[in-house]
Amino acid sequence: MTFDKSADLFPIKNKMTFLAHCSISPLYSRGAERSIELIREQQYKGFTSFGRYYFEELEQLKLYSAQLLHTRPENMAAVKNTSEALSMVANGYPFEPGDEVISYIHEYPANHYPWRLQERRGVKLKLLDNIPSRADIDTNLPGSWSMKQLERAITPKTKVIALSHVQFTSGYAADLAALGKLCKEHDIDLIIDAAQSLGSMPIDPEKYHIAALASAGWKWLMGPFGTGLFYTSPDFRAKLQPVQVGAEMMQQGMDFLDHSWHPYESAKRFEYSSSPVIVLSALRMAVQEIHAHYGAEALFDEILRLQDIFLENLDNPAFKPLVFEKPHRSGILSLTYHDLEGLTEVLKQKKTACSARGGYLRVAPHFYNTERDMKQLAEVLNNM
Repeated sequence: MTFDKSADLFPIKNKMTFLAHCSISPLYSRGAERSIELIREQQYKGFTSFGRYYFEELEQLKLYSAQLLHTRPENMAAVKNTSEALSMVANGYPFEPGDEVISYIHEYPANHYPWRLQERRGVKLKLLDNIPSRADIDTNLPGSWSMKQLERAITPKTKVIALSHVQFTSGYAADLAALGKLCKEHDIDLIIDAAQSLGSMPIDPEKYHIAALASAGWKWLMGPFGTGLFYTSPDFRAKLQPVQVGAEMMQQGMDFLDHSWHPYESAKRFEYSSSPVIVLSALRMAVQEIHAHYGAEALFDEILRLQDIFLENLDNPAFKPLVFEKPHRSGILSLTYHDLEGLTEVLKQKKTACSARGGYLRVAPHFYNTERDMKQLAEVLNNM
């Protein structure tokens, strides 16, 4: 496949080599232009033009994000971030005292604190142990978790398994097919934090029996900060009680004097109040013109190809990369190094952006990066 990697679409290429898409990515150029266009609409016209784009932008975002996830638009909602979505799931879930949630000890906070909060309802949070990813690195560094331990942890009280598709520190990717099969066999709801995978890896929530999935919009999706996407299956939505409420979740719509309780059955029930469509429009453009256009499979193949070029050219034993088996590789390639602070400063001087997190340097190229970008990064590291 031929990708458009031009600086017109990704002007950050004129400033630096950006390899930190697991952090806050550069905003897709045409997405930024669309947001500016709508800002001007509000600036000069106020509510007189608002209705022309508000609902259309929301529906278009859900249409293209549904294509990306091989689902229907009614299963998608626009949110501000992963934490908002997973908090609505955890707080609305019909737990009873003694019920159990299984997660991982080094989960990102967005998929940890909402479940911790349920302890006040008598829910037990069981955390899987950490497995170091290499024998020659600090055993305290986050790595992966064990499917065997997960299976042993399941009891008749286990209601939810809540895990990240990709661990934000090590880059370890869960086998969603195996996870989904396990959860279906035990009638457990699988909740996935996809902040580090949606936009860089293929995900099919219906195929993998995922009950709910949430992602930030400003990482691999290349949308604005403060946007996100939220998938729920119809059966799972029916379980949840609303914990955030407002006019827009009700089917009577703009009739604000009709206070009847008539929420949408679709995922629109999670868009409980005014959505930030000006910034969501930029996310819509990115999802439509990048992710839905190229397809997740093609994007992931290109990302792994770029990682492999970097690895082929890396020749400094001071760096120890975590290279997982293919089913567990992701867009994040993490490496250990004894002086991350000094390394980050060197990379800054070289106008190269990588992200240090959890004791690792995270190399996270996107599809628009080039072979030259990866070789230049390897050259910098080889000279450390």
